[in-house]
Amino acid sequence: MKLVSIVVPVYQNEASLPSTVSSLLGLRERIGNYRLELVFVDDGSIDRSFEILRELAQRNSGSIAVVKLSRNFGQTPAIQAGLKYAHGDCVGIISADLQEPYEVFVEMLRAWESGAKFVIGEREEREEGAAHRRTSGIYWALIRRLAFGDFPRMGYDFCLLDRQVVEDINRINEKNSSIFVLLYWLGYKPARIPITRKLRKHGRSQWRLWSKVAFTVDTLIGFTYLPARVISFMGIATGSLCIVYLAYLLTIWFLYQAAPPGWMTVTGILTLLAALLLFSLGIVSEYLLRILDEARKRPPYVVDSTIGGSEDQPAER
Repeated sequence: MKLVSIVVPVYQNEASLPSTVSSLLGLRERIGNYRLELVFVDDGSIDRSFEILRELAQRNSGSIAVVKLSRNFGQTPAIQAGLKYAHGDCVGIISADLQEPYEVFVEMLRAWESGAKFVIGEREEREEGAAHRRTSGIYWALIRRLAFGDFPRMGYDFCLLDRQVVEDINRINEKNSSIFVLLYWLGYKPARIPITRKLRKHGRSQWRLWSKVAFTVDTLIGFTYLPARVISFMGIATGSLCIVYLAYLLTIWFLYQAAPPGWMTVTGILTLLAALLLFSLGIVSEYLLRILDEARKRPPYVVDSTIGGSEDQPAER
């Protein structure tokens, strides 16, 4: 009997976990002749998320695995950890708040049975507020314009992966990345199932504005050449402006035998050049920091302990 695994990253989700676990376990009655394994990854939560997961794993021995990370490493490392511990012939990914319609896993499974190695829940509507839709829309629009033109317009974080895709991801230990853009980068043509992202029913989102900004920077650096090329574009633009201005000064000199008052102009140009130089150094520093991260060979996450799981899953240690 084939095994279906579902990886669920968890961070400060104590309010939603009981209903989430109950809902996902209910899929056993819908998926037919498959075994179900739930892999919850506690990404350094400081609330009662891990305690709740431990209790639920003990009550549902053989169906739930819990991977506790030593601290908060972020969504992508948490999902990478879950994929390492998942044993399924196919592996789903869904957020712990279940804003995505988990029932669609059944439809995704049928698409996988038909030969699709990568199935995504493509958002067509979002029930969240306008501000949240706008900020998320900017991020996904950048991905479409600068990296993958056929990327889902409203993004995705709900998908089902064939074991081959999981193994491909498990061979990549890239840090400062987006797991969902990385999956798209692998090149497997996704089967798309339209969904509506619902409002959060329990708890509060931990996805703050600064996290979104940092995530966007990581994605732009990891999957496009735009930041590095900005420096070249600025150099060309600034050089062209300087040539035009020099031609203007020479024209004034030859026509009127006088140089225009210059201290304000010189100060303005020096200030502009200094700002461009600092901005360029900032971009170079971002790349150097990521090179340093890779050179250190530190793992993207550290597992503190694991609990339960399927018969192949290691016991708590």
